Amino acid sequence: MNIIAAVARKPFEDFSLEELKLDTLKADEVLVKIEGVGMCHTDIISRDQSIPVPLPMVLGHEGSGRIIEVGSKIDDLQVGDHVVLSFLSCGSCGNCLDNIPSYCHQFPEVNFAGTRRDGSHTIVDEGEKIYGNYFGQSSFATHALANRRNVIKVDKNAPLACLGPLGCGFQTGAGSVLRSMACEPDSNIVIIGGGSVGMSAVIAAKIARCRNIILVEPMSVRRKLGLEMGATHVIDPHAGPAADQVRRILPDGAQYILDNTGIPAVIEEAITYLAAHGFLGLLGSVSPEVDIKLNLTGSILKGHRVQGILEGDSDPETFIPELVQYIIDGQFPIEKLVSFYPMSEINAAIIDQHEGRCLKAILLPG
Repeated sequence: MNIIAAVARKPFEDFSLEELKLDTLKADEVLVKIEGVGMCHTDIISRDQSIPVPLPMVLGHEGSGRIIEVGSKIDDLQVGDHVVLSFLSCGSCGNCLDNIPSYCHQFPEVNFAGTRRDGSHTIVDEGEKIYGNYFGQSSFATHALANRRNVIKVDKNAPLACLGPLGCGFQTGAGSVLRSMACEPDSNIVIIGGGSVGMSAVIAAKIARCRNIILVEPMSVRRKLGLEMGATHVIDPHAGPAADQVRRILPDGAQYILDNTGIPAVIEEAITYLAAHGFLGLLGSVSPEVDIKLNLTGSILKGHRVQGILEGDSDPETFIPELVQYIIDGQFPIEKLVSFYPMSEINAAIIDQHEGRCLKAILLPG
């Protein structure tokens, strides 16, 4: 079928809106009409080759929509179901079988190769090779083919066009607090960076009933939003060392710290206000060459736990419906986190999100 999609053709260049042809459905796939798709930093660094993917490619990995066709091997989904599309995993390696599919042994191959696992293309444009199947979906488009493993059926009472970011960004932030860290009631957490991932972590910390939820964020508009979302304190890192400001609130340091910046100096400062036996979760990624300094003796004496986190350590099949229920119950005010743009304004949406004029841009294919 013919689709309209935003195509990344060259690093650092604008996306172009093009008419392409989607391949026919395979037995383990569904065809989804995309209602909304989140703009994620990972899409941008993939286009710009910090994550190497073949170009030209249709990116997009936070899609939500309605199923309009179901493959012959799928018997638990049907036409009309509301779905969120998440990352793809192989389903057969040890980590997939242990329900931690974000650490799938084949994660790079199944999410970034640009083709299905059998080498075939989901996008078949005559005369030119266009890559797709990005995160098993390529949802910067009016329609997407997705594998059964990364299609999550959700409650029809939730606002479908808003839900795409649950497939990655919001799942990552919330999962880090509720899954990776498993923050206990009355615990203390510092969240560094109030973008969409950090803000979803703030909401999750409130759901977890953390006592002190401290958001470190330089943008005043995001500090204000953080307080609305459940932060008990907000810190402007430009107003003085964050370590000093945190210690005034938590003299013994923070039990949990979640960094969304990937900036070495910020992470190294965070270690100085991590409590004994505290947990520092790392989400931000700048480039594969970036390292941080860690004092081995100090970390041993204080029992510090420093852990990288991918996709919030979550199993989308169970965690995304949980997040949807929080939305329905009013505990996860997703509409306050998103701004809508027509797909034709994708390049303006990227700029607005980068410059802080919106928190999470959602593209509407129309």
